[in-house]
Amino acid sequence: MAFKDILLALTSYPAPTPDTSIDCAVALAAGLGAQVTALAFESEAKLMHSPNMFTNMLVDVPQLLLEERAKSIAHAKHLLEYFRASATRQRLTHEALLRKGIAFQIPDAFTEHAKLHDLTIVPLQEGNSVEQWYAEAIIFGSGRPVILMPGGKRPGAAPFFQRVTVAWDSSRPAARALADALPVLEKAKHIQVVTITNEKKISGTHSPADLASHLLKHGLEAKFDFVDAKGRSAGAALADYLDSTGSDFLVMGAYGHSRIKEFILGGATRNMLDSPPVPVLLSH
Repeated sequence: MAFKDILLALTSYPAPTPDTSIDCAVALAAGLGAQVTALAFESEAKLMHSPNMFTNMLVDVPQLLLEERAKSIAHAKHLLEYFRASATRQRLTHEALLRKGIAFQIPDAFTEHAKLHDLTIVPLQEGNSVEQWYAEAIIFGSGRPVILMPGGKRPGAAPFFQRVTVAWDSSRPAARALADALPVLEKAKHIQVVTITNEKKISGTHSPADLASHLLKHGLEAKFDFVDAKGRSAGAALADYLDSTGSDFLVMGAYGHSRIKEFILGGATRNMLDSPPVPVLLSH
C-alpha cells in the first residue's frame, strides 16, 4: 500500500528547520506521490517558580521569555510560508498547520499527530538535540515509520530511491521496517540488503534466500551483502557501506525503549539520529 498522507515535523525553536531541509522533505514526499502536511509549533516556555527579587535584578525573566516566544512565532510562520511555496513549486497537494504548545509538551504533540499519518519526515541537523528529541518521541511513540532527513543539502536533480539499502539482522524491528518500507522499495531502481556481521549476535533462522523469496512475491529483486564490522560499530559499518555503494536511502529497524521519558537507544539507532548520512526510514 502506497504512502498517501505524510506529516512533516518542523522545528521552530531555538533554531528553525533550514529552508533547504524543507525543500528536500518536499521533494521526497513528491517522489512518493503523497500529500504532505507540515506542522510547526509556537513554542512557549513555562516558569516552574516565580523568580525572586534578586533574580529580577539580574535578568528580567518574564521579558526574556516573551522575547524567546516571539522568536518561535516568527520562525514557525516563516517555516510554514516557505513550505507552502516549496510544495506549490513541486505541485504537491499540501496543508500547513500552526499550533501552540509548551516546549516540553511538543514532542508528545508531534507524536499524537504522527499516529494519524502514514509516515512522518523529521529533518535533522547534526548536533541539534531538539530535533533529535522530537524524532525519538515520534519513532517510539507513534507506531508509524519515520524518515530522518539529513540537513545541509539541496535536493539534487536525480530523484530519491535510486539505490535503497535495507539493514537486515532478522530482528523484529528489522522485519517491521522492511514491511513499512515496501512503498519505498517499490520505487527503488536498485535494492541491496546488508547484514553487518561480527558486531552482535544475529538471531533468526531464515536465510537470505527466504528473504529474497518474500521480496519476489512483491515483485522486488535485491542484492544481498554481508559486511564484517571489523571492530567498528554497526552504525559506522553501515555508514561506510552506504558511502561505498552510493546508496541514497536506508531502511532499518529502530532499537530502544523509553523509561521515564528517557530513551535508551541501540548503537546504530543513535548513530543515525546523531548524523544520518542519507534519508533513513526507521520503524520500531
